[in-house]
Amino acid sequence: MGNSAVGADGGARADGEGSGEPRRSRPAGHRSFWKELPILVVVALVLALLIKTFLVQAFSIPSESMQNTLQPGDRVLVDKLTPWFGSEPERGEVVVFHDPDNWLAGEPTSHPNPVQKALSFIGVLPSADEHDLIKRVIGVGGDTVECKGSGPLLLNGKPLAEPYVFPGNTPCTDDTRGGRFKVTVPAGKLWMMGDHRQDSEDSRYHQADKNHGFVPVDQAVGRAFVIAWPLSRWATLPVPDALDRAGINTAATLGPDALALVGAVPAALWRRRREAAPGV
Repeated sequence: MGNSAVGADGGARADGEGSGEPRRSRPAGHRSFWKELPILVVVALVLALLIKTFLVQAFSIPSESMQNTLQPGDRVLVDKLTPWFGSEPERGEVVVFHDPDNWLAGEPTSHPNPVQKALSFIGVLPSADEHDLIKRVIGVGGDTVECKGSGPLLLNGKPLAEPYVFPGNTPCTDDTRGGRFKVTVPAGKLWMMGDHRQDSEDSRYHQADKNHGFVPVDQAVGRAFVIAWPLSRWATLPVPDALDRAGINTAATLGPDALALVGAVPAALWRRRREAAPGV
């Protein structure tokens, strides 16, 4: 009958499988943890780089210019996602931006080692880029910002309540370097000021640069929205009510009478055209 065996069910079995014991499949190949670890590390680093590039980036606060809102050594998280959808910085936001025209000249700079630079580049450590600054947006395109004497600061002709200004500081600085000013912010630009008014080299003191102290919107990295470290200082960074209210807008300065007049003009024109039309 040959060398094959026939089972009770009439099916053929290969030689050597007639013992009646169930077949055991050979375990699939499995990498050891130490072989998989480099792959996991690479994936984690790539994800960190993508998050830092497109979503959120950590920055370390190097100076006192934003006290008491931010303290030296604080780590803030900066929203980099919304600018990809066309969002632009608004009044009152605390914003990280690239140095627009050598504002940091003469400032002490750190010298991170290659490992720190690499980890900062991929977003594992806070940014070590010393060409970034952080200030508060005071004026956007179309706004008029003015300081006379020690203040208050005027925004579109109205005195601005600024509870975030460093205790003991005056809202404006009465000096000849730029503390007294009146500027109208061009479209696509920002007027930036630190909360520690007497210790902040901000837009006021760079009016002689190529941007006249204004920061181009495209130099903004993103809005700082939370203090993430140290944990004892964890806090969000909301927009102050004074800078968020509609009454501060230049477009909202028209009084009710003026708005009524604007609304009446189209109606008057329509009435005159109707009366002049023959056969109506």
